[in-house]
Amino acid sequence: MAHTPHPALEPVSVGCAVVTISDTRSPAEDKSGQWIQAALKDAGHQVMSYGVVRDEPDLIRSHLQGLTENAEVQAIILNGGTGIAPRDTTYDAVQALLDKELPGFGELFRALSYTEIGSRAIATRATAGVYCSRLVFSLPGSTAAVRLGMESLILPELVHLSQLLIQ
Repeated sequence: MAHTPHPALEPVSVGCAVVTISDTRSPAEDKSGQWIQAALKDAGHQVMSYGVVRDEPDLIRSHLQGLTENAEVQAIILNGGTGIAPRDTTYDAVQALLDKELPGFGELFRALSYTEIGSRAIATRATAGVYCSRLVFSLPGSTAAVRLGMESLILPELVHLSQLLIQ
């Protein structure tokens, strides 16, 4: 049974950045990044930034550091590069930056993924945490995985978690 998060007293819009990590996708071909943006907007949040970044650790870290310079960005949602292939470096780049990790995010994501794709769920290194007082969520790049993570974990908790960071 799904838990309903504590409702906010007033509707809260969270400023978000969406980053697709890919060596092959362009913004026009980025179905997962487009889906994330639409889901955020439909939920009443703002997309402050969107970009596609090659799967290079230095580029990923630099892009994330740049996003934290924008005070309106409260949450950063990445997709892509979370597997174990040689070119999948998102997890390593993000993990090195996190000030605090939210291990439950990856654990729950893999458990939910297991119900959809079976044992292949062990290959994802989806993760989340806090970096420079911003929420950071890193999802696999498939649209099905993005939808699962956004609908089941990120959107239900985005307001609550963002408010915890400003207390």
